[in-house]
Amino acid sequence: MIEVLHGVSIAVREHEIVTILGSNGAGKTTLVAAIIGLVPYVEGTVRFLSEDITALPPHQIVARGIVEVPTGREVFPDQTVTENLLLGAHAYRSDRARVRRNLADMTARFPVLAQRRDQLAGSLSGGEQQILSIARGLMGRPRLMILDEPSMGLAPILVSRVFELLKEIWTEGTTLLLIEKLAHLAIGFSHRLYVLELGTVAVEGTAAELANDPRVEEAYLGRRAWAEELGATDD
Repeated sequence: MIEVLHGVSIAVREHEIVTILGSNGAGKTTLVAAIIGLVPYVEGTVRFLSEDITALPPHQIVARGIVEVPTGREVFPDQTVTENLLLGAHAYRSDRARVRRNLADMTARFPVLAQRRDQLAGSLSGGEQQILSIARGLMGRPRLMILDEPSMGLAPILVSRVFELLKEIWTEGTTLLLIEKLAHLAIGFSHRLYVLELGTVAVEGTAAELANDPRVEEAYLGRRAWAEELGATDD
């Protein structure tokens, strides 16, 4: 077994926006997988609302109120928009009234999804797929939403829309943990940040503390990464 993370310790307080920054290969996605129970631990613990959830399987972690919106959106392309949304209700699927209520809430909140409810998810644009992925996560009514690179592959105007949506979600009471590699974008959005480098926390601090920290710009080149993203965007 290859050890990817080394002594990583992070904290996310209730109703905070925290971002994990880092370049490709820094260990960001592995950290998310560890939090939600998808990779084994050599040592260490994960606690949520004072409960040790380290040994819980992923479906029980979701039931506790932690939902991940994966990198690359990962919608099910051969299923409809509605079918994708219903997957987000898996933890309480036996409560049909709750499922119907939350599904109605999502389609009311996101008119584009209501308009395309019977359309295959794979036929949506990149921005629409990201909205679907976020809405699917919201179907679980999470206390903590983890978003793995929500800006990936999106044109700048769509990135702005997605982050406006995330701000709305946070305002409504959901704690957010973001994984990003665009430093300037994350610093302007977050309360606190951690910067991963080769599986360890290299830098941490508040947004104000890291806004002009040369270690962040030099190590992770948020502006350059943003420019590179523009070369492979969709709408």
